[in-house]
Amino acid sequence: MAPSGSRRDDCWRVLYWVPVLFISLIVAWSYYAYVVQLCIETIENMGEKIVYLLVYHILFIMFVWSYWQTIFTKPMNPLKEFHLSHPDKELLEREDRRESQQEILRRIAKDLPIYTRTMSGAIRYCDRCLLLKPDRCHHCSACDMVNNCVGFANYKFFMLFLAYSLLYCLFVTATDLLYFIQFWKNGLPDTQAKFHIMFLFFAASTFSVSLAFLFAYHCWLVCKNRSTLEAFRAPEFQHGPDKNGFSLGTSKNFRQVFGDEKKYWLLPVFSSLGDGCSFPTCLVNPDPEQPSLPPGRNPSIKSAGESHQFPPKPLRESQSRLLNNGQSEGSEDRDKRGTSNPALTIEKET
Repeated sequence: MAPSGSRRDDCWRVLYWVPVLFISLIVAWSYYAYVVQLCIETIENMGEKIVYLLVYHILFIMFVWSYWQTIFTKPMNPLKEFHLSHPDKELLEREDRRESQQEILRRIAKDLPIYTRTMSGAIRYCDRCLLLKPDRCHHCSACDMVNNCVGFANYKFFMLFLAYSLLYCLFVTATDLLYFIQFWKNGLPDTQAKFHIMFLFFAASTFSVSLAFLFAYHCWLVCKNRSTLEAFRAPEFQHGPDKNGFSLGTSKNFRQVFGDEKKYWLLPVFSSLGDGCSFPTCLVNPDPEQPSLPPGRNPSIKSAGESHQFPPKPLRESQSRLLNNGQSEGSEDRDKRGTSNPALTIEKET
């Protein structure tokens, strides 16, 4: 007999797929309503029909492709270096005092590119995964559910899914509007297509509004290089919270998600920069929004909102292209002193 916990997990797994099934049914019906009922059965002008069907199928393919990539791209696994060795695990388990446990974790983390802390200033450690948490990484209880995690591996796909779904809804709304008005005024025969065309307009226009707000919000997050969690609560560094700690400027923030190759920006193929476990901070390339130090100012004295200098650690090779591309003159010295921060995922939870 299966344990109750296993049955409960199976029930949650089924529930996790309900939104995917709902969206799939809506998309399938919208395809039938637009292609069959509107274009084939209602539109009489052959040129208009061909143009509508051509543009519609381009948007439909890109929309479905990006949606598929979003839900079926699995998150990347953390690097082995963040896992505790067997002796360290045993040593940590034998310690009952929190101070002693933190001392062990600090010793292990001192050679790792980890800079964020908990709100209390402690090393971030996952008891379930038995590893030191890379920066910007959070344990997800549903990480095994491919439709429920959005992170480094599929964030570009998620952004394209929002963009193409918005374009899809706007196109359907715009091209369906004329026939919606004609049916509403009884200008066309009262056929089966009437229901589909009228409901298609209401559904597409409603989704357009909600998608527009969601897409605009995530565009802002990309430009600021923040996750949804970091937007609500600034990440904690050794010196304290810093909402712009991972921002490299709008251009580099964008390319960190979409890559350097412009030909791949609009395609649902992976082109993000980095390895998913290492992300540079503004210490390498200061955020232009951060105020600069005046001449003669002691860099060890920091005021609120200014960037802070952390102990230098080696820059990962996977990040060098992002940081070196487009560097302004005089930034070479900053690069040599810079650092990169790892992150398992940028949690863009929706």
